[in-house]
Parts: sequence; C-alpha cells; structure tokens
Amino acid sequence: MAISKIREFQCEVVHELVRISLSTKRTGGFRSRDKLYVKCNQVDCQYAEENLEPCPLSLTMFEKEIQEREEKARLRHEDSSYH
Repeated sequence: MAISKIREFQCEVVHELVRISLSTKRTGGFRSRDKLYVKCNQVDCQYAEENLEPCPLSLTMFEKEIQEREEKARLRHEDSSYH
C-alpha cells in the first residue's frame, strides 16, 4: 500500500503542532479487515488511533487520498479480473 502523505495539524487537544497521516489498522475477529483512521505522532495522547471526540482528527481530512486509494484498488481488481 502507498505511503500516506504526512501533514502538520494544530491540535487543540494537546495544544501543539502535530504530524498526521492516513493509516490502517487490522480489526480483530475471523473476518478481520483493515480500518482507516488518522494517525497522529502524539503517542501519549489518550485519543491516539481512536479519532473519537474530543479528538479533532477525522477521515474527512484525507478524503482525496481515500478516493485515490479506492480508485487504485478498483483498477487493481479490474486488472486481476481480466487475467
């Protein structure tokens, strides 16, 4: 999978400039899937990897990148269907 673009973001929760990127994590269970979330470089933040309120991070911040990933996946799927 392509490396996500890293951005800087002024976080109101930790009151400093943080680095964020689109990332994936594996959900548990028999039918586990990758789940997208916005990763922050503040590992001590209690909201790290959760993107739950009051965390200001959300997937809408990476909407264009998500669309690009989905398009690439669609093209890969179509390509593999022809072989």
